[in-house]
Amino acid sequence: MQRALSLVSLLVLGSAWTLQAAHVLTEPLILTQENFDLGRFMGKWYEVAVVSTCPHYMQRKRGNPIIAALELQHVPCEDNFTMMGTSFRNGSCKQMSTVHGLTTTPGRFYHHVARFGADVDSFVVHSNYDEYAMMLLLSTEKPSGNKTTTVKLYIILSSSGRNMNVRAAVLDDFKTLVRQHGLSDDTIIMNQNKGECVPGEQGTKPITTQPQGGRPCGTLEKDDRHTNTYQTKIFSHC
Repeated sequence: MQRALSLVSLLVLGSAWTLQAAHVLTEPLILTQENFDLGRFMGKWYEVAVVSTCPHYMQRKRGNPIIAALELQHVPCEDNFTMMGTSFRNGSCKQMSTVHGLTTTPGRFYHHVARFGADVDSFVVHSNYDEYAMMLLLSTEKPSGNKTTTVKLYIILSSSGRNMNVRAAVLDDFKTLVRQHGLSDDTIIMNQNKGECVPGEQGTKPITTQPQGGRPCGTLEKDDRHTNTYQTKIFSHC
């Protein structure tokens, strides 16, 4: 009798372990850029293409498909970096920032959007640092559990004066990444180059090249303290 009970217990435990293992296997395995270099990733990027499973986000982007500038800044002794976004919307220059925490996986970051109760994981899937970067954003809202997948393509302008055009090969790779995550490449929104704006100034000006790279540990740029006083989130969620 005792042996029979022991056998039943082992079978129950085995089933539980099997179910647990099956749950683990269903978690998506996201591979980030090999040998990711955070220092090289810092600098000024421009969002040129985007697609998302969030209908509200896509509707807003279709209504104003413009290229947005993103300035990434990291102090080497800190475990996070700041993403400052600037774009021209509704006749004025909007600037928003968010702080991304670093993880133990190079090329993977996270942040929380309090307004939507959403946890967001961001992955740099592909980048050559001096031309393009492809990012995957996976967000989960709580307590609803609603999940959103967003894929974005960024380009960087080098001192060589590269224009805002995306190479065909890069765009093809981006479309492949989009399809791999269950989205249609027919729904990709290509942002338009309407120039770059400066907060407090009217209109836009042509986008120009600027030096890239991070800053030494412990240093702050002139506007850093002001920037950190309002950390609104740049990403919209469902």
